[in-house]
Amino acid sequence: MITMYGIPNCDTIKKAKKWLEANGIDYEFHDYKKKGITKAKLKDWCKQADWEVLLNRRGTTWRKLDDATKESINKTSAIDIMAKETSIIKRPVIETDNETLVGFSTDTYEAAFK
Repeated sequence: MITMYGIPNCDTIKKAKKWLEANGIDYEFHDYKKKGITKAKLKDWCKQADWEVLLNRRGTTWRKLDDATKESINKTSAIDIMAKETSIIKRPVIETDNETLVGFSTDTYEAAFK
């Protein structure tokens, strides 16, 4: 089973859902805002996708962090921040049986699901 992680009102999540549904791919949706995310899950993702790929530095949550936190960010502190502030995780994160995809790209999805 495929699991998509994110927040439902995110435009990128909506695009990814639309693509999966248009291609007949079943998935389960995990809402970070309601269910949260564990540090263990984040550590697992970091084994497959670099923590810097998972950390969304373009969003408002990142911009709200103080400069000292931004300048001293590393894998451990990034995982701590992502566990507390799930909006800072790049969306969507999709888990398949054999890989973790971060973000949405039709090319990446076509390669992974065809």
